[in-house]
Amino acid sequence: MAELRNRLSKKELKEKIQEDKTPRNTLSFYKYFPIAETQEFRDALFLNFDNLGVYGRVYIASEGINAQINVPSEHLEALRDYIYSIPELSQIRLNIAVEDNNKAFYVLKVKVRKKIVADGIDIEDFNPSDKGTYLKAKEVNKLAKEEDTILVDMRNHYEHEVGHFKNAIEVPSDTFRDQLPMAEEMLQDKKDKNIIMYCTGGIRCEKASAYLKYKGFKNVYHIEGGIINYAHQAKNEGLENYFVGRNFVFDDRMAERISDDVIASCHQCGEPFDLHTNCANPGCHLLFLQCDSCKEKMQNCCSKECQDILKLPEEEQKKIRQGKDRGIMIFNKSKDVLTERFKQHAKK
Repeated sequence: MAELRNRLSKKELKEKIQEDKTPRNTLSFYKYFPIAETQEFRDALFLNFDNLGVYGRVYIASEGINAQINVPSEHLEALRDYIYSIPELSQIRLNIAVEDNNKAFYVLKVKVRKKIVADGIDIEDFNPSDKGTYLKAKEVNKLAKEEDTILVDMRNHYEHEVGHFKNAIEVPSDTFRDQLPMAEEMLQDKKDKNIIMYCTGGIRCEKASAYLKYKGFKNVYHIEGGIINYAHQAKNEGLENYFVGRNFVFDDRMAERISDDVIASCHQCGEPFDLHTNCANPGCHLLFLQCDSCKEKMQNCCSKECQDILKLPEEEQKKIRQGKDRGIMIFNKSKDVLTERFKQHAKK
């Protein structure tokens, strides 16, 4: 029987995937549906995915499944067959990555959680499956042109910063949990307008659309399959692409390019740049935008302080890190501006 968890260290796993030349496909899928025996469901999934050489991150909860994974290309059909063999997941849409480098993931993690998306919703009769209306790319483009339509980005600030739909409203938050009540307040007097919500692969905007419907909004839509599916459909059908820049992804790729537009800038020198990195100081690990020139000059650090810490012996670095609560380490110089923008939207 295969192990139900990984035994190699993170370093060993990363070295293994870097050396592996096997072609792999990165994909994602999710579905809200009731799972009674979450641990049993998790263990069966881990065994089958592990046997197919799948790497990635999968969350299981009583409300459903959320998966971002990659698989050896030769096993893609077998993976699809297995997923479809689960009655609740039969014919589920699998979002294939727009850009792929074979190195998105290096380990398989399948975890049982309270929710597949941390949303902060504590409403007994809330039903996430009572969602808004799905829109395909062609329908998005058509509806987006109408005067009574509002596009709402249900991703975090750092995702919106590097790429978003034209004229989309940004909800000024770095967590989905905080975004839901903020979006409701921003749109409170727009309940009769067309509200199109979107996110990376569809899971957050689907729950957000259900939340707004529960709160009394009339015409709530969300992009089927999120930005990933929209980009594929727009390209395959020769449609105008309304998304500009990069689509941030939560794996080692950091982002996939949707359009050639570079709409963000290096947080250190201000030059056009749109690929995130993490500060090389383990005690900081700040997520920020750093161009290649600044990366070389700053040794992949966000500040001179982190550069100096990185030069210290490892034991001294550990002492500095000890007991520190880093919270959400995300560079967000415009949070004050965004908060003011939120207030302005709420007044309109």
